[in-house]
Amino acid sequence: MCFTIICFLICWIVGAIAVASNPSPFFGAFGLVVVAGVGCGILVEYGSSFLALILFLIYLGGMLVVFAYSAALAAEPYPESWLNSTVVVYMCCYAVAVMVGVSVFWHGWVGVFSGSADEWGPFGVFRADNGGVAVMYSEGGWMLIVGAGVLLLTLFVVLELTRGLSRGTLRAV
Repeated sequence: MCFTIICFLICWIVGAIAVASNPSPFFGAFGLVVVAGVGCGILVEYGSSFLALILFLIYLGGMLVVFAYSAALAAEPYPESWLNSTVVVYMCCYAVAVMVGVSVFWHGWVGVFSGSADEWGPFGVFRADNGGVAVMYSEGGWMLIVGAGVLLLTLFVVLELTRGLSRGTLRAV
């Protein structure tokens, strides 16, 4: 389990570096999909399989909408790829920053996240993520309603920004 979590965390860091260093929305959206998938894999390794499934479905559904609008707005004939010189320089700078951060804070991280959610109660009847889902809907229901309202507002803002040729805000026609 430790080896797979370390591999997932390394892939998550590489995906986050790919998202942060790339100015093109095509490659950035692919990096976000990789980061979302690997993050859900980390949650599965720690015992929260239901939460990982819900986050994966909701996040990738939202990413599809955002990718469609960003691809429509930034339709470049030759987008910058990961092999472009400026993008490679940014990736190297971010990788060095991550290595410095790991070397500085290494002693505080070792042993903190060493168990899954199922190891907390060896004789428990329910899994840890099922109880968390019940708490999320009972005590955090108001936050789900606020989140749905914010997503609806974001949808209307994006639709207003990309409305058409005559009255859109970002159109230069």
